[in-house]
Amino acid sequence: MTLLTLSAASLHAQESLIISLDSIEDRIQKQNPDLAAARKRIAEAKGRLDQSGRLSNPVFGIEASQDPSFDEHALSVSIAQKFPITNRLALARAISQTSLQAAEAEVLDVERRLSATAKQLVIQILANQQHRQLLKKQQTLAHQFATHLSDSADKGEGSVLDAGQAKLEAAQFTNKLRQLSARSASFHGQLKPLLGMGTTELLSVTGNLSGFHLPSSSAHTNQRPDLQAAKLHATAATQSAALERAKSRDDIELTFTAGVERTEDVPVGYDSEKHFGIGFRIPLPLWNKNKGAIDAAEARSERKHLEASALDHKIQHQASTAYTEMSEWAKIGREISLNLLPMARKQAELAVKAYHEGQGDLQATLRAREQVLDLSSAELKALRDFHLAKTRYQAALNQ
Repeated sequence: MTLLTLSAASLHAQESLIISLDSIEDRIQKQNPDLAAARKRIAEAKGRLDQSGRLSNPVFGIEASQDPSFDEHALSVSIAQKFPITNRLALARAISQTSLQAAEAEVLDVERRLSATAKQLVIQILANQQHRQLLKKQQTLAHQFATHLSDSADKGEGSVLDAGQAKLEAAQFTNKLRQLSARSASFHGQLKPLLGMGTTELLSVTGNLSGFHLPSSSAHTNQRPDLQAAKLHATAATQSAALERAKSRDDIELTFTAGVERTEDVPVGYDSEKHFGIGFRIPLPLWNKNKGAIDAAEARSERKHLEASALDHKIQHQASTAYTEMSEWAKIGREISLNLLPMARKQAELAVKAYHEGQGDLQATLRAREQVLDLSSAELKALRDFHLAKTRYQAALNQ
């Protein structure tokens, strides 16, 4: 029973989160802590929207008076309410509504940037894994070659020096694999916080990088949420300028009063009188016309529109640059895959054959094998950089 418990605990401890390029966005949406915090911007904006466009609270007043003899007295109450004579409240609510839409777009942009960063890390990990598989295959071939030379040297049919050189060549792969493991640990360490994982949780990345498939070229930037947010902020700034102009006329104040007064009417006696009244207070725009605030709001509106235009221009360049880079890496990768790598493999086979037949030296054989490895690594690097550029292109256009 104890063994079963320990076995179950061991299996549970080895469980890991499995993700791929296709599932990374869903994990970011559900578990990323930065995105969860960013979503509170929407709640804040909704609160400001609920508060905007409301009248100020009415003011209740009470006034009492008494003569020295306490025979005559008066009591009156009043309610005063301010009302805007412009569309100030409607503008304030419109600004809050626009700001809410901008907050929603900003949250989507946080998600876009986090997803792009996570995808790039996944691509690096997948490329690392494929590079590791490539090195292991080369390591196996190198060990087989070294073993063959050692056996030949033991039989007196080969050079002991060549066998030692081949062993050294095979041993170097262990160091290269360790370097890849170190880089992989770094990429995992950067990716796990994005996925909302703890430091001790295990992460497994699955899948392979596909070939050099170029997406269709596009110049449409209207799907970028940060651009949408910038345009909404520009709209809100324009609305704010209109609000400042509306504030140049202060609110009017309407007052309702009611009271009762007890006075002495000689020689009749004391009499109680009731009264009701209504009053207006109309501010005169003589000294403060809110000109400074209007000028500042209009300048801010112009700045926000220019910033949105500049961002649009920047996004177009980002997409164009990423697409050009992607195209170049595709050309490089296809050239290596279709032309250079087949030639190098054939040359390596001929070099090994020539060495076994005594018509070539070991250095030429090792150089030929190294060229195959270098070109295979270059092909993988081109594939990795192609997908990194593709991710940047898709993130630039929010595809």
